[in-house]
Amino acid sequence: MTFEELKARTAAGSIDTVLACMVDMQGRLMGKRFHAEAFLDVAEGETHCCNYLLATDLAMATPDGYAATSWERGYGDYVMKPDLSTLRPVPWLDGTALAICDILDHHTHEPVAHAPREVLKRQVARAETKGFAPVMATELEFFLFQGTHDEIAASGFRDLRPISHYNEDYHIFQTSKEEGVMRPIRNHLRAMGVPVEGTKGEAEAGQEELNIKYADALATADHHTLAKHAVKEIAHQQGFAATFLLKWHHSRVGSAAHVHQSLWRSGRNAFHDPSRVLGKSELMDRYLAGLLKYAADYTCFFAPYINSYKRFAKGSFAPTQMVWSVDNRTAAFRLCGDGTPGVRVECRMPGSDMNPYLALAAMLAAGLKGIDENLDLPDAFAGDAYADDERLHIPRTLRDAREALVSSEMLREAMGDAVIDHYARAAEWEIEEFNRIVTDYEFARGFEKA
Repeated sequence: MTFEELKARTAAGSIDTVLACMVDMQGRLMGKRFHAEAFLDVAEGETHCCNYLLATDLAMATPDGYAATSWERGYGDYVMKPDLSTLRPVPWLDGTALAICDILDHHTHEPVAHAPREVLKRQVARAETKGFAPVMATELEFFLFQGTHDEIAASGFRDLRPISHYNEDYHIFQTSKEEGVMRPIRNHLRAMGVPVEGTKGEAEAGQEELNIKYADALATADHHTLAKHAVKEIAHQQGFAATFLLKWHHSRVGSAAHVHQSLWRSGRNAFHDPSRVLGKSELMDRYLAGLLKYAADYTCFFAPYINSYKRFAKGSFAPTQMVWSVDNRTAAFRLCGDGTPGVRVECRMPGSDMNPYLALAAMLAAGLKGIDENLDLPDAFAGDAYADDERLHIPRTLRDAREALVSSEMLREAMGDAVIDHYARAAEWEIEEFNRIVTDYEFARGFEKA
């Protein structure tokens, strides 16, 4: 939707509300609802939000330890600057449109470096200075449960009932029963301008997958974030709850958010070279070698919570070993489209709880570093990567991943010390919070037996 279209639809009365949204550290939409006429008055200017929105946790608590904002600094304002290129209708909400905002410093009006959208923008700009346009796509997996989030919370999150009761991977009959939720998700997102291609059942009871067409890296992250938000709201409207919690039960598989990526130059896929084996270019080799070399450094951006690491399990279609392979779903990096102009790398490490801006930015940083260092790509892994996964195992815990993040010279060079320290503190806080809680598992295991 253009700004002129918004003006016309506001004048006609078909739109009366505009959501001005920023993206928080967890990849969620935060912001304000404007009367459309008021938004038109300020849209090309700015609005404001409390700067604690980039220093909170999932529960909106305000941990200490952040250099950018704190009680000592008074929790001042950030500027929310609407990116009018992101204006779009919100078809599942009557009379509503939405714009994503960039975050600026209130005093200098400079972009806030640790704002997720800015983190990705800076890595895209680095790629562009080298003559490349990053093209990416994300897959989005999630679970649907019977009952709304409010009803499930009121029950103490007990006796959860997935929308189906058996593995529905590619299952047409079972997913037909879920069309009351999934059809409006597809159609509303498409009408919103998010290029949804389709949905399918995934490899667990009640698990779904949403596929969105590839786009430039920033648009891909925007699409991912809008889709995730839409899934929750539309499911709620239909009386169901959607969760992107990575692992909701120890006996069930987790939810992934695989990322496909390539670099383009002059409108062509620079990863493609038909004269070479598998049709992949030398540039792709260098990029993929960078992804492999620095995979541990950026795992924290793929798996930001304690729960995230419960997904990396043998025989679960989630990777455990940082290797690449050709069309092999047991490896962390899968070469897709070999021998075709669509050749690309799929990273299978990210989970559904990732912040897409941070994950895409980190992969770009690593891939570009691989090009700069002229890295050689190791041989492709063949066979079952679960069979011997100790040597190159993905970091096993959030603590391990945080330590790799903190010590990453590559990411500090690419993103800056302040950005890395900010997100390292976020991981540290998750660890501190988890460590102080007595879990149901501990209680049941030790109440009598200890």
